[in-house]
Amino acid sequence: MDVSFLGGPHPQRGVGVVAPFDFALDRELWRWVPDEVSLHLTRTPFVPVEVSLDLARLVSEHETLGDAVRALNAVRPEVVAYACTSGSFVGGIAGERAMCEAMTRAGELPSVTTSGALLEALRELGVHRIALVTPYTDSVTRSLEEYVAEAGITVTGRAHMGLTRHIWKVPYRDVVDMARGAVRGAADALFISCTNLPTYDVIPQLEAELRIPVISANQVTMWAALRHLGTRAVGPYQALIDVSARARPVPPVLPEEQEGWA
Repeated sequence: MDVSFLGGPHPQRGVGVVAPFDFALDRELWRWVPDEVSLHLTRTPFVPVEVSLDLARLVSEHETLGDAVRALNAVRPEVVAYACTSGSFVGGIAGERAMCEAMTRAGELPSVTTSGALLEALRELGVHRIALVTPYTDSVTRSLEEYVAEAGITVTGRAHMGLTRHIWKVPYRDVVDMARGAVRGAADALFISCTNLPTYDVIPQLEAELRIPVISANQVTMWAALRHLGTRAVGPYQALIDVSARARPVPPVLPEEQEGWA
């Protein structure tokens, strides 16, 4: 069969992703990525530690990051993203910057982290007061609050679940309930933390209900990485990736029976 008419494959652009060993939401990351971009994921080595500040430190060690980035270099990505919120905020702003520098040295290419992307997204949206939703324990959640406070961001409310494992199994319904409980006072935006917490389908619905921008760990990670490529994240109507969504009125909430919502 003559397939010369296909003319492909088309050149691909790559984003390298370093994720913790227990990351389970590869498909969610892909949903923000345009067709011409490929994700190349690698994971940090397994350690027998539950989700905690100790684990955050272990999966963000510079030697571990360097090994992961050097492995990704084989497929020549144009940018590397570290996809873990706690691993990139546990050392504060200085620690996050040092992580980026370590990854850049290892791969000689731009690097971003989830927590660095969070601050970049808040600047993009002009946000100074946020509500937080996390699946973490209290100590990990407080560490996130300290990180954003260091950047001059006020936390107006929070909700957390106290989980130490299997975070990817949390249903959308629980994420929405936590969001409603966290948004108290005059929050400019809501941040849903943890790259292992599913958020893709709830963002437009929560923005419509809460009338503020809603950003999540996976969303900001992909948004920031793709900006380095000079391209945009894709997805349903949401303030971070669609400037028109930053104005109100917002579109109506989609039916709850939408796939993945229940």
